[in-house]
Amino acid sequence: MVDAYLWGHVERMSPEAPVPVVQVTDRSVRLGGAANVVLNLHALGAKPIIVSVTGNDVHADTIEQLLRADGLATDGIVRSAKRRTTVKTRIISANQHVVRVDEEMEADLTSEEEDLLLNRVKELIASTKPGVVVLEDYNKGVLTERVIQGVIDEAKKHGVPVAVDPKKKNFFAYLGVDLFKPNLKELREGMKLELHSGDKEGVRSAVQQLEARIKNKTSLISLSEHGVYIHQEGEEHFIAAHPRTIVDVSGAGDSVIAVASLCLAQGLSLNSIAAWSNLAGGLVCEHVGVVPIDRQQLLAEAEKLNL
Repeated sequence: MVDAYLWGHVERMSPEAPVPVVQVTDRSVRLGGAANVVLNLHALGAKPIIVSVTGNDVHADTIEQLLRADGLATDGIVRSAKRRTTVKTRIISANQHVVRVDEEMEADLTSEEEDLLLNRVKELIASTKPGVVVLEDYNKGVLTERVIQGVIDEAKKHGVPVAVDPKKKNFFAYLGVDLFKPNLKELREGMKLELHSGDKEGVRSAVQQLEARIKNKTSLISLSEHGVYIHQEGEEHFIAAHPRTIVDVSGAGDSVIAVASLCLAQGLSLNSIAAWSNLAGGLVCEHVGVVPIDRQQLLAEAEKLNL
C-alpha cells in the first residue's frame, strides 16, 4: 500500500465545522503495508521480494516507482483491473496525527486473482530459494485462506520457514507455520479472550490455546509497553520493553516481524529472536510516520545491551 503524508501546521479552527484547519507545507509518499516490511528487511541487509496484488492504477505505478528507487524487485507485483491499490493518507501537524484518510478495497481476491498470485509465488520461491517467507496480513483481501495455505504448502515443499504477522479475519488459517507473531490486540481478538499486557499468566494460557489450534512451532507476542513474549515447546521468555520516547507507533509491528523473520532465517535462539525484535519495535516508535529500522542504530543499541 501507499503511505501518503500531508505535513503542515494548525493555526485556527474551521468556520465551517469544529475541526482544525491544517496549512499544508509539504507532501510525501512512502511504501506502506507489507512494502514497509520489505523496506525493513532491505535496511537490515536482506534481499527481499514483495509479492502482492494491487490495482492497475496510478497508485500501483507509485508503488513500483518507489520499489525501484530503493533498488527493490517488482517481479512479485500482480496487477488487477478489478481492484484498487490501498492508500493511507495521514495529515500531520506538529508531529501529531490530525486525521487519516483510507482509500482501499477489502474484498477477497477472485479465484482468478488467487491463481495469478499463487503462480507468481511458486515461480519466485523456485527461482530465488529464499531463506524465509513472511506472510504479512492487513485484512485487505489478498491473503485469503486459499492463498495462505498455498503459500505455506509451497514454502514447506522447498524447506523454507514461514513467519506470519496475522490479522483477525484469517487468524486460524496459518496452520503449521514456524513463527506466528500477533500483537496483544490481535491475540485477544483472535482467541476471543480478555487479555491485558501485564497479565503474564493470561498471555501464557492464550498462547497455549493458540498453539494447540494452529500447531505453529513458535509464538511471538508483542505486548506494547510490556515488551514481548516468545514461546516454543519447552521454552519461553518475557522480554521487557526498553525505555523510549514514544512519538509514533505506526509501523512498529512491521519492524518486529522483519527482524524476527531474519533471526528465524539465521537459526538464532528463541531468546535472541525475542530480544532483537523487541529492540527494533521500540526504536522505530521514536520517529514520526512509518519508517524502516535504522540498521546502524539497531546495532549500536544491541551492543550497549550485549545482545
